[in-house]
Amino acid sequence: MADCNAKASSVIDFLRIVSQLKRTKRTGWVNSGIKEPESIADHMHRMGIMAMLIDDASLDQAKCVKMAIVHDLAEALVGDITPFDGVTKEKKRELERSAMQQIVDTLGGSVQAKEIEALWLEYEDDLTAEAHLVHDLDKCEMIQQALEYEESDKKQLDSFFESTRGIFRHPQVQAWVDEIYRRREQSK
Repeated sequence: MADCNAKASSVIDFLRIVSQLKRTKRTGWVNSGIKEPESIADHMHRMGIMAMLIDDASLDQAKCVKMAIVHDLAEALVGDITPFDGVTKEKKRELERSAMQQIVDTLGGSVQAKEIEALWLEYEDDLTAEAHLVHDLDKCEMIQQALEYEESDKKQLDSFFESTRGIFRHPQVQAWVDEIYRRREQSK
């Protein structure tokens, strides 16, 4: 029973860390003056749904869904650092790696903690087909959100679209991106 209570305590501590994702607004939207910007958790949730919609038998879809919902987990502790925040890629990776270690430690190095860490590292290293897909989903979700904000907030968010032009690798995601661009053109 004591072991069960210790595990419960570490899970609740972990969930408190994760709750920061619900409260932390995505920096790019805040900096763009969006009235009600999405949270990091909002972004991760829609990415998980997007991963469920991929029809590709060559991918481990369950792994993609899991990776989508943990890919920004370290941001619960370090925040949403953008390329415009004056933090080098190396420093950002170091900060996020340290945060991920803190998260693993919070969960007591459990099997679940190791799986979360492995999924996060796989995403960060971007060497597998699943990681490639989740990177595509990350950017596709961002431009879908940009389109929605252009419509709701009557803003031009060209930089979000330009930063992703030509980077998509998965054909199904590319089809979604093409549709986003088509709808964006129609709304002008």
